[in-house]
This record gives sequence, structure tokens and C-alpha cells, in this order.
Amino acid sequence: MKRDSRLSSVLHALLHMAERDGPITSEELAACMHTHPVVVRRTMGLLREAGLVRSARGPQGGWRISADLGTVTLRQLHETLGEPTIFAIGNRQDMPGCLVEQSVNAALDEAFMEAEALLLTRLGEITLADLAADFSRRYAARREGNS
Repeated sequence: MKRDSRLSSVLHALLHMAERDGPITSEELAACMHTHPVVVRRTMGLLREAGLVRSARGPQGGWRISADLGTVTLRQLHETLGEPTIFAIGNRQDMPGCLVEQSVNAALDEAFMEAEALLLTRLGEITLADLAADFSRRYAARREGNS
């Protein structure tokens, strides 16, 4: 099963945008993320609808963050993307009347729900400002190490 990497991609794009003084085009973001500009525009459209980014057309146009980085959580972004499935593993549903399958599914369902709740809680504690600060620390450390 293919993994859904949209949250990671959105975070990547938003951190690039946060580092810019001006707008960044879909083409520039696509190059950073190794994807197609149409994918960027579709995803940024969801963020625009949520009031997280804004866009302008024309030669000086592009995307800008319109939300405070300190208030936007990873959970909010996950929800903005349509709450994609957290786990790529799941239950068998071949024989719903089978008591063994029912026992297995009940145990796995409970474990999945607990793990998902824990992950969503943690995503709600991490903001874009946290990621931007971590990036800045890493960037400064790399520059010091390479000087």
C-alpha cells in the first residue's frame, strides 16, 4: 500500500514559504518538492480555503503564508488535507461471521484507535513555528560545521 505523504509535503512547502520574504510560485515549490506544479496548486488550494495561505496572480505573484506559524498545528494541517488514513495496516474483512476474525479485529481496532488518538494529540502539540525553529537550528549548525 502506498503511503500518503501529503502532510510531509505540505510541511516542506510551508517551511520553504516561511523562509521567503516574498511570494513563492507553484513551479518553485514543485521543484523543491520534486513534484508537478498542478499537485502544488491543488494542495495549496486546500490550504487557501482553510485560510492558511493566500495567492496572487501575475509576474510578482505566488503563494504566501497568511496564518501565524505559532498557531498552526500539524493536526490542523492533517485535518485540512481531509484527514488521510493514519495507518496503512488494517483488518481482514473476508469472513465477518468468523469468531476468530472478530476477536482479531476487535483487538486491532482498539489498538489502532488508541495509537491514532495518541498521534493526533501529539500532532496538535507541534506548530509550524516549532518546525521553523528546528530548521533554523539545524541550518545554523550546518553552517557552523562547514565554515
